[in-house]
Parts: sequence; C-alpha cells; structure tokens
Amino acid sequence: MPLSPHQTDCPSAPQTKHERRKDARPGELLDAALSLFVEKGFAATRVEEVANLASVSKGTLFLYFSSKEDLFKAVVRESISGRFSEWSAEFDSFEGSTADMLRTCMSTWWARLGSTKASGLSKLMMSEARNFPELAAFYQQEVIEPGNALIQRVLQRGVDRGEFRPMDMKYGVYLVLAPMLFLSMWKHSLGTCCVGNELNPEAYIALQVETLLTGLCVAPAKP
Repeated sequence: MPLSPHQTDCPSAPQTKHERRKDARPGELLDAALSLFVEKGFAATRVEEVANLASVSKGTLFLYFSSKEDLFKAVVRESISGRFSEWSAEFDSFEGSTADMLRTCMSTWWARLGSTKASGLSKLMMSEARNFPELAAFYQQEVIEPGNALIQRVLQRGVDRGEFRPMDMKYGVYLVLAPMLFLSMWKHSLGTCCVGNELNPEAYIALQVETLLTGLCVAPAKP
C-alpha cells in the first residue's frame, strides 16, 4: 500500500532488552539441552532441568519445542546435521591432493566437532538407540547417512584421481570413522576420569591419518 502524505518509512525501533532476551531463548535452550543430554543421557534428562538451566519456565520451553524428542532433534540439527551443507561446499572448493583433503577433514572434524560437547551425541545414541528407535532412525537419516556420504566422496575423489587404490567404499568409510568415534568415546568417558590416560587428540589424529594413507595411497611407480 502506498504511503500517505503523513506517513514516513521510518526504521524499526531498536529492540528492547526483553525482546533481545526472547530472541535468544531458543539458542539458550538448545545449549542447555545439549549439555544435559551429553551429561545425563536422553532418558535421564527432564525438560524441567533444561528450562532451569536456561533460566526459563517449563512453559516457555514448550513454546519453542513441542516435546523432549523435538528438543533433541533440534539440538542435533543445530550441532551437527545443519552444518553438512557448509562442509559439502568446502569439499567442492578444495584444490589440494586427496591425501591433504583427508588430513584436513579429520583435523577439522576434531577442531569443530570432536572437541566440543556435541561429539557426546554419538556416545548417547550408541547407548540409548535401542530404547528410542524413532530417535535412532532420525539420527541415522540426519547424521550418519550424510556423514558417511561425505567421507565416501573424499575416498571416491582419491580413487577417481588415481591417488587411492580402488576399495569397498562401505568399509573404507568405516576405516576413517573408527578413529573419530574412538576419540568421541574417549573424550566423554575414559578421558574424563582416568588419571594417566591422557591422550593428545591432534597427535592421535595425525598418526591415524598417516597410517590410513599408507594403505590407501597408490604406491609411486618404481624407476
């Protein structure tokens, strides 16, 4: 509708402190839920605890998330699955060798995800998937399948360029996943409670990836 002579197209008034607080609530609830899910597990976490940790009421939580299951799914999307498009774009723009790509992928995974609370979601799903098959199916679709597909793209790139030996891609993916899952388990179990069990994640990843590349890479032709 055109403006009347007495109307002006004024900029919106600045948000009040209350409005800014309201806008931040979904993120605060997701942060609180992630902390509690990783610490206590899905079954043991109560929505009241999430609300209390985020300094809101239980009713406020349900304004944003219809159930604890819905909250968990939002945590997974915010922490992991919502980032696959970003990671895929980085894959598309990578210009180095596939060996360097694999090194970058594994070290970047630790820096961005493995070293954070979000890596505890893997441990949670391993321990509770049988009791929550719907959430297990969701995690399979949102995290495991696209994650495996991304790793397979790295390996297939190496094969297509003649850098890696041909392989059964299904099991090639598991070779790459195994050390990453071990680090996730270590961080959220033995690594938190056993004195003398210190592990340098960066050094561990570096050794693992070089060991993998010894088996994956095509040997240079002998003179």
